[in-house]
Amino acid sequence: MKTIETNIVIDAPGHIVWSHLIDFEHYPEWNSFIISMEGVVKEDATLNATIQPPGGKQMKFSPVCTKLIIGKHLQWKGKVLMNGLFDGEHIFILQPVNDEQTLFIQKENFSGILVPLFWKSMHQKTKAGFELMNRQLKERSESAAWRKIN
Repeated sequence: MKTIETNIVIDAPGHIVWSHLIDFEHYPEWNSFIISMEGVVKEDATLNATIQPPGGKQMKFSPVCTKLIIGKHLQWKGKVLMNGLFDGEHIFILQPVNDEQTLFIQKENFSGILVPLFWKSMHQKTKAGFELMNRQLKERSESAAWRKIN
């Protein structure tokens, strides 16, 4: 198994970060990595996603939500063709730093027989996509937090 993990501290309470993370309808307005996401946020639900890693090709897939802890954890698993070829378990975790800050963790565990063949070419672009989304979620959440306070 191979893992990509990124994180960022967001100057906003977790409920604000969470509200943007699960607001799939508005992803096209701010999210340059997951450019489209459709579906209901609940365990066992199938989602429809389109991602665009920086410098990479657009990919569409239909992951299944495998874990949901409202306000804290969202996880889904996607696959290429069938289980065991190239599987990705995408995980978002929100951890409070304090009342006004949230640690946002985004990671993905890759497994399957094709992962070693594609790892070198996809690792950097995927990580760059995670980092881009993290920064954009931070900007959107901090902007929303500021508007709510003022």
